[in-house]
Amino acid sequence: MSKEKQVPQILARRVVAQSRLIRIEAVDLKFSNGEQRQFERMKGSGRGAVMIVPCLDEKTLLLIREYAAGLHDYQLGFPKGLIDPGETPEEAAQRELKEEVGYGSRQLEFLMEVSLAPQFFSAKMSVFVARDLYPESLPGDEPEPLEKVTWPLDDIDNLLAQPDFSEARSVAALLMLLRNLSEAQ
Repeated sequence: MSKEKQVPQILARRVVAQSRLIRIEAVDLKFSNGEQRQFERMKGSGRGAVMIVPCLDEKTLLLIREYAAGLHDYQLGFPKGLIDPGETPEEAAQRELKEEVGYGSRQLEFLMEVSLAPQFFSAKMSVFVARDLYPESLPGDEPEPLEKVTWPLDDIDNLLAQPDFSEARSVAALLMLLRNLSEAQ
């Protein structure tokens, strides 16, 4: 095991750009060896986010296809969203399930917390698997209805080969689910 690294000292920070979702900061740092650098980092809302892998039954996953502005295309993935103020990650997962796929879950299990590009982005996401689903809908904030896509669990290789199933967090969530299923056996 390697020796614990000392985090760099923050000498200065300033906001260089801001939108309703993110803030970009320039951060002047001094490392333990005396080197100084400026990094830019995106600061999210600090609320966190959730992603849910819904299992319709033991053999079927439920995904959504929705517009991804970053790619200006539609992407296949799992339901996800921000945690609202005052919500726990579990409450947010239940709400997002109801808003995006029209189901609640009687068995919601935390899989892992993941980050995305932590070198410059501060956001973290809690990933859950949802089983024992029951129909219940809440109005969502999407600009158009989301396409629901069922996928057989025994055809994961084909899912991973889909060109529109490329979001790293969805791929990681799928792999975490597979590990969870193999540990349960």
